[in-house]
Amino acid sequence: MDRLKKRRPKPGGQRTNQLERYVTKTRRLQKELQMYQLIFDNIYNGCEVVDKDGYITHFNKQYEKFFGLDPKDQIGKHCTEVWENSRMHIVAKTGVAEINNFQRTGEKDILVRRIPIKKNGNVIAVLGEVVFKDTSEVKRLAKQLSHLEKKVKFYQQELMNLRNVRYTFDTIIGGSDALKNLRNEASRAAATNLPVLITGESGTGKELFAHAIHHGSSRRMCPFVKINCSAIPKELVESELFGYEKGAFTGASRKGKPGKFELTRGGSVFLDEIGDLPLEEQPKLLRVLEEKEFERVGGTSLVKTDFRLIAATNKNLEDMINDGCFRRDLFYRVNVIPLYIPPLRERREDIIPLANYFMDRSTQEALFSKKELEPQAEHALLNYDWPGNVRELSNVIERALFRSEDGTIHLDDLPIYVTHDRKTAAESTTMPLRNVCSTVEEDTLRHALESANHNKVKAARLLGIHRSSLYKKMRKYGIEPGP
Repeated sequence: MDRLKKRRPKPGGQRTNQLERYVTKTRRLQKELQMYQLIFDNIYNGCEVVDKDGYITHFNKQYEKFFGLDPKDQIGKHCTEVWENSRMHIVAKTGVAEINNFQRTGEKDILVRRIPIKKNGNVIAVLGEVVFKDTSEVKRLAKQLSHLEKKVKFYQQELMNLRNVRYTFDTIIGGSDALKNLRNEASRAAATNLPVLITGESGTGKELFAHAIHHGSSRRMCPFVKINCSAIPKELVESELFGYEKGAFTGASRKGKPGKFELTRGGSVFLDEIGDLPLEEQPKLLRVLEEKEFERVGGTSLVKTDFRLIAATNKNLEDMINDGCFRRDLFYRVNVIPLYIPPLRERREDIIPLANYFMDRSTQEALFSKKELEPQAEHALLNYDWPGNVRELSNVIERALFRSEDGTIHLDDLPIYVTHDRKTAAESTTMPLRNVCSTVEEDTLRHALESANHNKVKAARLLGIHRSSLYKKMRKYGIEPGP
């Protein structure tokens, strides 16, 4: 008996603990239910829930705001009593969701979703949601989306313009067979990601073709980065191409600097005058082309890159290979698709179309009045050999536009060195001999500078005078130093 007394619980102790746990659990469930109800009522769209037979069990307050229906009055009604064209009870039977369907309610068309709620594979309820309470809102959004799409296209075009791509295949002027074939080859090259090597004399338009190839490629929305190998000092080539880390060398930026290859970001790299790339930098370029990775100057980590190479040169790289000035393996890497641009003298059919194009462009840019070429001037242009090619032709047309005093470019408006095979300087004008000599001297200076691509040493050598004499004569005639 004493043992039984010890085991008997105190009156009300265990029962009290169970009651407390029950009360606590009940309160927690009530809070959860209140939270779920608040969430359901505060969903922006009108929502309702029906059971498997189509009777409404839940109806949120948004319906009251949108349609003036009191949620409490709808509970227990069949869905067709509230919505004449409701399909909630049908979805409860089929178990197939209906997403973004139109439903007529009174004088409005609304966009709704009907989603079956399943338990153990069986439909126990259906959630209905009003996505748009008026289809006019859908039309408004569709119109807004169309407007945004147009804006995106516009900004894409502007982005392409900001990427320094100034020329396309449409801006390549000329109708000669040689140019047509070259344009077709370049267009085919643009459709690939293979390296392109553009060769030709100075002034033939190698950069123009490089721009057009990038613009016609799948990389046209990415940067077009131009690198002139002849314009970068030898000691700065590596840092310009690959970039450098902070403190990599004396005078380096404290923040470091990304190189040209790093800035490309999926675009195209145009290596102009690749024949002038220092021999010691060529193996590094070869590795970048093959591995698509490099290290910054002073860096230790590899930088991944993705670009398409377009190179150009007016030099014979094969001769440079034989002279030990250009690496053979790099040549094979860059010369996958070779494009040769013939000089202007070998495609004379393009001279007059180009001259007309330059006249139109100059009348817009320099505010000249529109002019035409007289037949004698056209004949002189056609018979000149154009050692400076298209660049020289552009210069001649601009100067002739300036000299012309009426609506026509006459033979006398052209430089004397272009027309010398037509008539002598003495016959071309009644000016005093001193003025004629000065004119001939000025034209000869300009022609030499154009032929030497404004390299003063080369121009002086062509003229057979000292460089200091060249500078004096340039100052005398007000000739700008040029690039």
